[in-house]
Amino acid sequence: MMTPEDSRTLKSTKTTLELIDVLQELDGARVTELAEAVGKSPSTIHSHLATLEEQEYLVREGDIYTLGLRFLDLGDYVQNRTKGFRTAKSYTEQMADETECRAVFVVEEHGRGVYLHTYSGKHAVWQYSTVGKRFYLHQTASGKALLSQVSKARLEQIIDRWGLPAKTENTITERSHLLEELEMIRERGYSFNREEQLDGVKAVGVPVSDSNDRVIGAFSVASPANRMSEEWFEDELPSIALGVANEFELEFSLS
Repeated sequence: MMTPEDSRTLKSTKTTLELIDVLQELDGARVTELAEAVGKSPSTIHSHLATLEEQEYLVREGDIYTLGLRFLDLGDYVQNRTKGFRTAKSYTEQMADETECRAVFVVEEHGRGVYLHTYSGKHAVWQYSTVGKRFYLHQTASGKALLSQVSKARLEQIIDRWGLPAKTENTITERSHLLEELEMIRERGYSFNREEQLDGVKAVGVPVSDSNDRVIGAFSVASPANRMSEEWFEDELPSIALGVANEFELEFSLS
């Protein structure tokens, strides 16, 4: 049942945030395009845009509106706002260097994963940054590592809200199957992604916690499947990932 707290939202604020998302997706747009995208009148959209421009969150060139650099300052603040997030950056780079794979550090927010740090090793799958991008937790090694550490009630909430959509034919889409895998992850301390988010890409993930066993986030390393032997993927890569994760937790607890 919806409570008064659940319904206490402002439609105007939601419209403004929708516009920001659409502007990012379209890489700039005109008033009419934005009005069509969010289902509001052009005059209403213009008022939102004028306010955002006045507050320096948007830039207008002719009749095209784009996101302003003020978001860069906010992004840097969010990325580094806690000690754990700051500490994780160097260890993401270390994990990429030691494995020659693409390494990421992710956190869970509102039931989805968010890439906080990324670093490309010699044999990385891709070179571009995905910092700030969101993803379904059950589709990735890092996401499953995080899910393995949440309470049963929290896990059920996440599944009920987001479901278990498939990204590839290997994605886990059955709740019972996911629960079984999460139990195995808890027992061994690391997770596998067997081409469940991208065809041809495998990954290993490890969760990390603070000295009070509160989960901070998770690291993962990914590489094209055809570049990894089974022994490397099943044994050596998890060993390296666990080692770096342990070093991170030790430094974090001592700092």
